[in-house]
Amino acid sequence: MNKYLNEQQYHPETLSVRAGAEMTEFGENSEALFLNSSFRFKNAAQAAARFGGTEPGNIYSRFTNPTVTMFQNKLAALEGAEQCVATSSGMSAILACVMGLCSAGDHVVASRSIFGTSVQLFSNILARWGLQVTFVSLTNLDEWQAAVTPKTKLFFVETPSNPLTEVCDIRALADIAHQTGAHLVVDNCFCTPAIQRPLELGADIIIHSATKYIDGQGRCLGGAVLGSKVLMEPVYGFLRTAGVTMSAFNAWVFLKGLETLFIRMEAHAKNALALATWLEEQPQVARVHYPGLKSHPQHALAMQQQSSGGGIVSFEVKPKAGQSLQEAAWALIDATKLISITANLGDAKSTITHPATTTHSRVTAEARVAAGISDGLVRIAVGLEHISDLKSDLISLSY
Repeated sequence: MNKYLNEQQYHPETLSVRAGAEMTEFGENSEALFLNSSFRFKNAAQAAARFGGTEPGNIYSRFTNPTVTMFQNKLAALEGAEQCVATSSGMSAILACVMGLCSAGDHVVASRSIFGTSVQLFSNILARWGLQVTFVSLTNLDEWQAAVTPKTKLFFVETPSNPLTEVCDIRALADIAHQTGAHLVVDNCFCTPAIQRPLELGADIIIHSATKYIDGQGRCLGGAVLGSKVLMEPVYGFLRTAGVTMSAFNAWVFLKGLETLFIRMEAHAKNALALATWLEEQPQVARVHYPGLKSHPQHALAMQQQSSGGGIVSFEVKPKAGQSLQEAAWALIDATKLISITANLGDAKSTITHPATTTHSRVTAEARVAAGISDGLVRIAVGLEHISDLKSDLISLSY
């Protein structure tokens, strides 16, 4: 934390620019980039104190680095968290969270409407190490309650979900988790703290893929886990030993990304709402999924929890005569010239993907059906281009 900054008196937009910064003796106005691997000590006693935890300070960049610390402190200030643990990617953030807080034989209840790779992590890799996982509907609270066992440690959700932008009632789900002694983990990647602050709604832990909107320009990989110091201590302990570490360079890039987070997310959401509204009017579109639309099943809830609908729009295409759903979706994607065909999101550049054959391709067909991901579903992460140009790139939907 910047020792000259009382973070309680400033708005989040100001904190995104100013929080977390520490100045060296050179007086730089932009955060310094520390690319060194280790740090020297004044003497053997100081080295022992640092390693023993009785004196704060940097030791080795696998788990202590000044640039990474500045990123952690800035993001923690924005989310209202006591501590942030930065990791090498969004997936490593989930891994660090689970490995830090769970043991073999423990149980996790997770939404079936989560990123395909997250499903693989829970159901394949972590299951091999004795973690039990039950997948339930994101929006059906009764299913969450029914899935709880005496060994349940975590509830895990993305809200809005990937790719259907379903929204769960964070406060209600937190109440169920806490009544059973579990902690609610919310992946806040789609919204970021510029749109949604899950801890204020009762969540215990926040996960981020900093790769997405926190960076904002598709440059670097990174992740973060945030929560109370008590919950973050074992997560940090796992990172210190296992080394799922954010690089100092990536942390520096993310620091720069956070400075423009609020104005970027406002622009993403403005474009996304305009595009979603236009898509609903197109004859080749069967249904549009976007929390900012009144037609969205959880629109009212989303507008209570979020300051906007965010930047992700998904929609289902209608096949033309002789086309399958997948063929119709692929034809649309292949006809675009401006929008980037890639599965990444959160970039200034709009991206388009076919979830069934990319982000969720390793999920079984049955699981995709259960999650509502059809072969005709297309996801667009709406960027910062002019909205008229984005509509023109999707003009085939008008015929």
